[in-house]
Formats: sequence, C-alpha cells, structure tokens
Amino acid sequence: MCGPEEASLLRLEEVFSATLTNVNSLVLKPLLLAAPEPSDPWGRECLQLLQQLHKSSQQLWEVTEESLHSLQERLRHPDSTGLESLLLLRDADRVLQAHVEYIKAYTSCMVVQAFQKAARRRSEYWRGQRKALRQLLSGVSSEGSVGASLGQALHQLLARHVQQYVLLLLSLGDTIGERHPTQELVVNAITLFGNLQSFMKQALDQATATQALWHTLRGRPRDVLCTSAHRLLQDSQDMPVTVSPLRAERVLLFDDVLVLLQGHNVHTFDLRLVWVDPGQDGCTFHLLTPEEEFSFCAKDSQAQAVWQWKVTQAVRQALRGKKDFPVLGAGPEPPEPPAHRCAAYTFYAEGRLCQATYEGEWYRGRPHGKGTLKWPDGRNHAGNFCQGLEHGFGIRLLPQASEDRFDCYKCHWRDGMMCGYGICEYSTDEVYKGYFQEGLRHGFGVLESGPQAPQPFRYTGHWERGQKSGYGVEEDGDRGERYIGMWQTGQRHGPGVLVTQAGVCYQGTFQADNTVGTGILLTEDDSLYEGTFSRDLTLMGKGKVTFPNGFTLEGSFGSGAGRGLHTQGVLDTAALPPDPNSTRKRQLGVGAFPVESRWQGVYSPFRDFVCAGCPGDLQEALLGFHVQSSRKLRTSQDYLCCERAHPEDSAGSMEDILEELRQHWESKALQLYLRKALSNSLHPLGKLLRTLMLTFQATYTGVGANKHLQELAQEEVKQHAQELWAAYRGLLRVALQRKGQTLEVDEDTEARDLQVRGLVLPLMLPSFYSELFTLYLLLHEQEDSFYSQGIASLTFPSPPTPSTMQRCSLVRDRCFLSATECLQKIMTTVDPREKLEVLERTYGEIEGTVSRMLGREYKLPMDDLLPLLIYVVSRARIQHLGAEIHLIRDMMDPIHTGGLYDFLLTALESCYEHIQKEDMRLHRLPGHWHSRELW
Repeated sequence: MCGPEEASLLRLEEVFSATLTNVNSLVLKPLLLAAPEPSDPWGRECLQLLQQLHKSSQQLWEVTEESLHSLQERLRHPDSTGLESLLLLRDADRVLQAHVEYIKAYTSCMVVQAFQKAARRRSEYWRGQRKALRQLLSGVSSEGSVGASLGQALHQLLARHVQQYVLLLLSLGDTIGERHPTQELVVNAITLFGNLQSFMKQALDQATATQALWHTLRGRPRDVLCTSAHRLLQDSQDMPVTVSPLRAERVLLFDDVLVLLQGHNVHTFDLRLVWVDPGQDGCTFHLLTPEEEFSFCAKDSQAQAVWQWKVTQAVRQALRGKKDFPVLGAGPEPPEPPAHRCAAYTFYAEGRLCQATYEGEWYRGRPHGKGTLKWPDGRNHAGNFCQGLEHGFGIRLLPQASEDRFDCYKCHWRDGMMCGYGICEYSTDEVYKGYFQEGLRHGFGVLESGPQAPQPFRYTGHWERGQKSGYGVEEDGDRGERYIGMWQTGQRHGPGVLVTQAGVCYQGTFQADNTVGTGILLTEDDSLYEGTFSRDLTLMGKGKVTFPNGFTLEGSFGSGAGRGLHTQGVLDTAALPPDPNSTRKRQLGVGAFPVESRWQGVYSPFRDFVCAGCPGDLQEALLGFHVQSSRKLRTSQDYLCCERAHPEDSAGSMEDILEELRQHWESKALQLYLRKALSNSLHPLGKLLRTLMLTFQATYTGVGANKHLQELAQEEVKQHAQELWAAYRGLLRVALQRKGQTLEVDEDTEARDLQVRGLVLPLMLPSFYSELFTLYLLLHEQEDSFYSQGIASLTFPSPPTPSTMQRCSLVRDRCFLSATECLQKIMTTVDPREKLEVLERTYGEIEGTVSRMLGREYKLPMDDLLPLLIYVVSRARIQHLGAEIHLIRDMMDPIHTGGLYDFLLTALESCYEHIQKEDMRLHRLPGHWHSRELW
C-alpha cells in the first residue's frame, strides 16, 4: 500500500521538475545567449560558469525525472513494487551528488556576480518577460537588480525543495516504523538530505563573504585573488591576528590558499603545503611552508583556537580535494592532516632550487620521499629525497650546449650530493661506473670512452676527490699500451708496469706521468734492459742489455735525430746462454704492488656493508646495482623510472639472503650454497665476484695478455678467493647475530687456507680461467712447442713375430684406448681438483689394463708407470699440456701435497719433460720390467 507521503513526494518532484524546466528556458538559456561574446577575461569566466550551472541544472532535472518515474511506478503497482525501488531511497547518494554539483556551480556564479553581469546584457529581454519572471520570482524580494533577484530565486527553489524532501522523508520514516525492511534506507536518506541543508547554508555563507570581499580589495590584490575558485573562510579584519616575522597588514584564509597582504604585495601559500604546529602559550601557533616559516598570534586563546582550527581543517580539505560533507563541526572531530603529502611546488627564493618545480612527496615543508625536480634550463632530477635534499637513488639529467645531449647521472645521493655507487653517461659518450663521495668520483670506478672516440681509453681503478689515485689500470687504445700501477692526482705516479701491443714490457717508477730513475725493459724475444729511459721508453743513459743468447752489452745509450739508437759500452760474448726457465720466469709487478692492497676499493664497500649490519636500504649504494644500458635515456623520458634490477627481484630481500645463508652454513650444504650465491649476479657475493672479474679482465685481456704478468694474475686470483671467503664469513656473522647467535672463534690461518683453496677457489676459478689460462699458455709456449715436436718424433718398436704383433696391437689399440680418452678429459674442466681426478682415473685405467694382461693384480711403481703414461700422454695429444700442468700445480689444494694426486702430477710432469726430448724412444726407457714382457 502507498501512503500519502509518497503521493506528496510525487507532487513535489513534479513541481520541481517543471520549475527546473522553466528556470532553464526563462533564465539560464537567455543568460547564456548574451551577445556579443565577452572579450574581457571576467566576462568569459562568467559565461563558462553559467554554462556549468546550466549543465548541472540539466543533470539535476534528469535525476528528478528518474525519481519521479520511480514514484509513478510505485503508485501504479503498489503491491509488486516496494519502497526500495524509489530512487530517493535506492540511490540516495546519486541524487545527493546532483544537488551538490548544482550548489557548487551556483555559488561559483554568485562569487563573481555572474547573474548581475549577464542580466545587464539582456535588459530588454527581462522587460518583455516580466509576467513569467514575476511568477517565477514569487516570494523573492523585488528590491535590488534583476540579476540579484534571479540569483536569489535559483537558490531558494532548491532550498525549499530540499527542505520538503527532509520533511516528507521524516514523515515516511515515522509511518513505516522501525522494523520495516526499508527503514535503514529511509534513515540514510534523511541523514544525507539533512546534511545537505547544512552544506547549502555553509556554501552560501562562504560565497556571500567571498563576494563581499572583492569589493574591499583594490589594484593588484584584487587582480590576483578575485576568482571563482576561492571561498573565504576567515578574514583578519573580522578576527585580528598578527604574523611574524612576515608583517602582514591583512590575512585571508581561503579554502585552497592562505594569503598575506602587504600593501600591493600578495603572498599566497598553497594549503596542501602548509603544516600547522600548535604553540606553547595558547595564543600562538606556527605554520611551515616549503620556503617560509612563520607564527600566528591572536589577542586571546579563543581567537587563536578559531584560527588554528580553521587553518587546520582548510588544509585537510585542500588535501582531500573537496569540501567536507557533512560540513565542518557537524560530526566527530576529523583527523589531523597527514604530515606526509604529495603536491607540486615551484621554488622562488634564491638558491640552488630557485625556479625549480618539485612534484612528489613532502614531509613538514620539505621534499621527502619520491619526487621529481625540474629546472627551467632543462635540468631535472627524479629520485628519493630526505628533508629537502636528494638522498637515496636518483637520476639527474644535465643538458649540454649541443642539442639533445645530456649528462645522465644514475647514482645514489646523500645530503644533496652523489655518494655511493653510480653510473654516469656523459654527453661526450664517456661512461663512468663506480663510487662517489660528496659529488666527486671517489673509491673504485671505471671510466671508459665512447666506442667511436678518436682516442679510446679505459681506466679501471681507484679515485680520490675526482682524480685517479691509488692502484689502477689504464688502457690507451690510441697508443696501444696498458699501464698497471699507481696513480696520484690523475697522473701515473709511483711504481708501475707498462705493456705495449708490440709485446714490450717496462717496469719502473713514474712521477707526474714520466719515468724516473732506473727500470727494466723486456722485449718480445726475451731481451732484457736494465737502466734509465727517456719519456717514450727509449734507452737513454747508463744501462745493460742481456740478449737471449746470453750476450750482454753494458754502457751508455742514447738517440738522436736520424741516428737511431747508439751506444758506447762493452759487449760480452763469453757468457753462456741463460737457462730458459729463468728467462721465462721473469715476472713483473709482483713485488711492486702487494696483492692484498691492489683492489681495496672493491673490497672496502663490501666490508663497510657487512660492518653496518647489511642494511637493505644501503645495499645498492654500497654494492652497486644492475641497470639497463641506457644511452637512449638521454633522448626519452624513461629516465624518470630507472629500470634497474633490485635484489628483491630475484635474489630476495637482504633478510631472506641472510636467513638462507644461516640455514646452509654447515659444511655439507655450504658448497652448494656458495655455488648458488656466486653464480647469482644479484647476491652480494655474486656482485663482489663480478666486480673482481671486471678488474681482472681490465688488467689481463688484450694488451695485458703478456706472459710476464702471469704471476701477478695468479696471486691476484688467490687473493680474490681469500676475500670472497672473508666476505662470506662476514655475512654469516651478521646472519647469526640477527638470531642472537655468535660465530665460533675466528679461524686460524691454516684452517682459512684450507677452506679458501679447497672450497672457494674451485668455485670462483671458472670466472677467471679464460684470462688466467691464456697467460699460462703464453708463459709456457716454448715448452709446449718442444712437447709437440717430441710427440711427433715418438715411434714404437716393430714386434719380431706375428703373435707379438697381435698382442702389441691389442694393447696399443684397445687396452689403453680408455686411458687415453680418459686423460683427454683433463681439458674439459677448469677445476684443478677435477683435473687431478681425471689423472687418477687415467692411472686406474692403465693399472687395470696391466693387471688384466698379466692375469694378476699389479700395482704400478713409478718406474713401471712412467713408460706407459708416456705412451698414453703421447696418444692423447693434449694441447698446451705444460700450461695445464703448471696451472694445476699452482692452484692445487695444499691438502693433496705429498699424496696420491701429488704423485700422479709428478709422474705427468716427468712424462712432459721426457717427451720434450726429440731423440727419445719408448723402447730405450729404463724400467723395472722389460717392455717385451708386456707385448
């Protein structure tokens, strides 16, 4: 059944719909048809506001028609259509929003007196429509202008309509009772439209006060402030307040800005970037803004409380982007505005941020969090900020003079300056990857020229205050040489080794990029010069040359224009040729650069990271990050979101890494864990290994692949293994400490060496093997050449009888085939331990074959093993066997010294030395038993 309240609602909606139709046709459309088109900004703004009012009026009419339709359906079919079908109840929020939008549009027109201005343009129209307008304006005071009367009518028709809504909904609620299924919907509608009445009154009061304010302003303040967007909330002329240290003559609080007037000067503060701090004396409170900090002082505590409350709530509303509904003070006290905010602001005060626009996160008046800074000259910075300064990861672009050329810095920052790891790509195509401190290159870093540079170079080493300093390696592509040694203030200074593309090596002392004192020079043919040099390494002054054949030349050397090299001295031809082993073992740099101090710039950040407790927020800054190759970023906007891989992407967070490490520190699981960690480029240990690989390749590839650097590289690999083990122990100590555990007493030297050589070295050696083995190849090239000639000269004795021939064939072609194939596998692995295991299996194959042929178990002594092993080795034809043997010997786990592996390696070394003798024959080899016994 339908009650009288629903019928009354139907009539109310019918009348309101008809009234809105009349308003649109008699008032709003004529106001919009004012001609000609306004030429002044105020006139255009008024026209736009009237258009918005007309649009919101149309939307309100559409909602009213829909509500009317739902009421009609209810009255026609009361038994099948319940109260919940009424739009006023079913979708009260939508109806409410249509009313709110109309109120906003209406008050905006009211603030700038749009009705009065438009009405003056249509004065003849109003005289012709007096009768219809009189009926529409019934109940409206006839005093005042037509525009003011129109504005009053447009407001009152809505106010009356909403008031009738509330009364009829209250009556409907009383009629259906508390237990009715739609009681909750009715109560919700009553609450919403009751709040709407308060909202309308507040909006009208603020619009009236704002409209009146414009008449009190003159000149620039009026031009700057007079806009339909503002709503006046408080005026210091109504409630006095003083501002210090800024002496404001008048303070105006709008719903979006705070304004301080000083004569013709207007200071506006965006309320989204205003923070309120309560004062201590009850009459004062403080305001923080991005560039100003000032205090408000009122006459008494009551005035201070009003101002502070209104400013605080205005800030909160500005951050929300809309007015409170219900109105302020109508419900529970709203929460304080958040201290963390997001907004955009352009700095105007003198300083490094002058005219820069910051958009991002703020905290108490300072950029704090993620954001972007843009300067008018094209500079911009996107990244993290802390208390107003760049802090954390950030990307900065600095435009250069040439078009579309930028310096791009992808770095970690601290207190506004680059600090920590970074990657910088310069407009010159040079790229720096390394560490910074206070905005300058400092610590380990790599500076490389562009691929098309006329003078290509690459420096890998240490920096201090922006200059090369300490140990470093520089490759000069233009001159075809590589310098390995010490630097100071950007110049070669101290002990150093210079290697040229022609194979010439120099070791000596440098000062200010020039050689000083005596040095040594090794040529490609192993000639040795010891003495003094000119700047370009020409022999100059006293010195001694030792030739490969043992001859020596000692005296004074010099050169002149067109004369070439000349000397005065003594040539000694009586000396015997030097031992090839001693000539080969001339190694450079070993004593000049202590291995433990070469790459401290790589080890130190890792140690700092561990000493700090492995903080996740400093992981990238101290250990480096992986980033896409981004030369293209200079001409795009992608730099704003750097596509760098974070450890959380694949290796887990630092907490996960430490937890996994703690769970796998027992000896059984340790090897698998270290293998996994070292192979993961995002794990701290994996990052450290890859940086060490970079330094190794920079030193020993290309020009640096010189046989005289083999020992320098060998001891460097062993040192890296020690540092990786120390890094693992440091991480383990932190992981255990986080769980309240402690690491057992520090290892002694012997225990550490066993772990380093037996566990870490085999795992990390593959990362350095290519460059290291190349140095072994070059160092033992002559030996391996003799070895190859020896294999070619080896022949086997012809058997005297057919039966012997058959047995010989059986042994040669089948029995030792497995041993031969087994030995060849020594080239398929880089791990010295696995190479030794291959050698052990080869020994087993040989011994098994002999036992089968003799029909009894037979343990081969060295005298018996050697001829058979020589045979297997010669058939295996392993290339560069000398390099293999020496690498195994140098990198072998000390635990195997004196054991079976040592015995077998010694046997292999003996075979290698015997095969080098061209006239060696297998049947002449001495042995415990005669070879014919086996054949």
